[in-house]
Parts: sequence; C-alpha cells; structure tokens
Amino acid sequence: MPSSLIDVLQRHREDADLLHVSAELAELAALSEVLDQLPDPRRVRGRRYRLGSLLALCLLAVLGGATTLAGIASYAIDAPPEARARIGLHRPPRATTLGRLLSRLDGDALDDAVGAWLARHTSDQADEGAAGLVGVAVDGKAVRGSRTGEKTSIHLLAAVLHEGQAVIFQRQIAAKSIEIPVFAPLLERLDLRGCVITADAMHTQTGHAEYVIARGGHYILVVKANQKRLRRQLRHLPWREVPLQHRTREQGHGRCEIRRLKVCTVQPGLLFPHAVQAIEVKRRRTTRTTNKTTIKSIYAVTSLTSGQATPERIAELIRGHWQI
Repeated sequence: MPSSLIDVLQRHREDADLLHVSAELAELAALSEVLDQLPDPRRVRGRRYRLGSLLALCLLAVLGGATTLAGIASYAIDAPPEARARIGLHRPPRATTLGRLLSRLDGDALDDAVGAWLARHTSDQADEGAAGLVGVAVDGKAVRGSRTGEKTSIHLLAAVLHEGQAVIFQRQIAAKSIEIPVFAPLLERLDLRGCVITADAMHTQTGHAEYVIARGGHYILVVKANQKRLRRQLRHLPWREVPLQHRTREQGHGRCEIRRLKVCTVQPGLLFPHAVQAIEVKRRRTTRTTNKTTIKSIYAVTSLTSGQATPERIAELIRGHWQI
C-alpha cells in the first residue's frame, strides 16, 4: 500500500497534538462526521464500517505514534472503548480492511478535510486580536524525516494559523523553487475575509496581492531583492523622521534580540498594488557567547490601514509569521 495517506496524517500530527484531540471526546464525533463527507472509494455492498469512523481511527492512531497499518490495527484494539464509541467504531477493523481503503482514498481530499477541521477547532479557541484579524502564514517547508537514501525530501506549501500554529491547508510541491504557482490554489478553499496573509519575500508578487485583495483579505509581505525597485523605494522613505512605534526585547538560544518597528502611511505611487503602509523592522541581535552584535533592517508592505491595525498588532502579525 502506498504510504501517502499515513504521511498525510503524520503531517498534521503536531497540530493535532496541540489541540489535545484524544482528550476531547466531543470533538472526536465532530471529526468523524467531517471525514464522512469525503468521497467513499469502497463499493456500497459489503461495507461494515463508516468511512469517517475508519479515518478518525487512523488519525488517532497516527497521533499515538502508529506508522504502519499493523500499528493502526493494534491501536484500534487497545483504544479506550469510549473513544471508539465516539467515532462510531464498535469493533476494531483488520489491517487489510484499512489497507484497501487507504490505497484508494484521495490523499489531497483527506488533507483538506483534516486541515479544515483543525482550522475550525483552532479558531474557536483563538484570540482573534484587534479588529478581528486572523493571521495566516503561507510558508514552505521540507517534511521532517521524509528524506530516505538518495531521494529528496517532501516539500510542502502550507497555510498555517498564527494562533496555535495549526496547518489548515497544504499542498505538496516538487521543490521550494516552485512555490509561487501554488499560492492561489492553496488558499482557494479558505475564506479570506478577516484574514491577514503573511509570507516571505518569495511570495511578494503583484499577482498574489491582487488575489488576496480580490478575495476580501489583507496582506503583510516582506520585500527583498526580488522586488528591487520596491525595496529601493522603501529604503529611501524618511524613516528617521518616523517615530518609534513598537519595541520588543527577547532572550533565548544564546542570544539577545531587540526589534524596533516603524510604520508609515505611503502616498499613491508605491510600486505594489493595494499597499497603503510601509514597515521597517530594525533587528539588533547580540550573541552572548561571542558578544558579537549584528543589525539588520527588514522592510515590508501591507494593505492594512492605520485604522485597521495598530503598530502593535502589525508587530504581532509579523512575529506570528516568524514563529511558524
């Protein structure tokens, strides 16, 4: 059996751990119902188990450390009766039953369903912050432990909630260098109203900005060398005349870091669509072991107006992306 379906569940493992899914019995029933909505690849005749029950079992087993069909089947036998009852599973299935199902199931559909459930579950718990804005980071990553032998690691482009850091949607890509075409398809099923999309410089693309705004969302995008003229504009703004609006100091990992943030409203003419504010973050980092200090200026643009987000909220959103 292809391992892709178990891989899909493993990708969500850390996110679901944060939500303590196994302890929330009421949520298990809701998860089972969500998974029941997936297209069922099995023949109608001879079905003994609900689709949602089997898939919820697989998810819980993977959360418990199972990495094989035999491990999932063993988990089903040892699972607490109340947990099995909540997902509608009254007797444990065999490994062969699970194998036939998982080998036919659409991995992307399962990925989306689990991600949507995590998004809803997390948003119920999250503090949405000022003006009801929800931070969503678009970030590429290589899946930990996916590299075997000479094969390259599995690369994913993921949409991650800042609050709780739950992956709500993700798409597998061939390599990090081709993230850009996957940006819009990744966010297609997400209601962007009230969302602030944050991303690194690779996704500071005019098409991405137009897409987010057209869908009712906002953005904060870092500007680097791939947007040379825009970066030059930002660097030449009169930052010395702009008062300091936010400052943080953090210590950890053997270093002390101070960040100073300035935000200014820009006049029409900035070389990026729908950008109404420019951002400068000056980061001063001191390594305690060597006492070496480095200072770096980071620039970004946002579609948020001063009335929609305070400098403190913008700093939170930027920090939320860096913590992903």
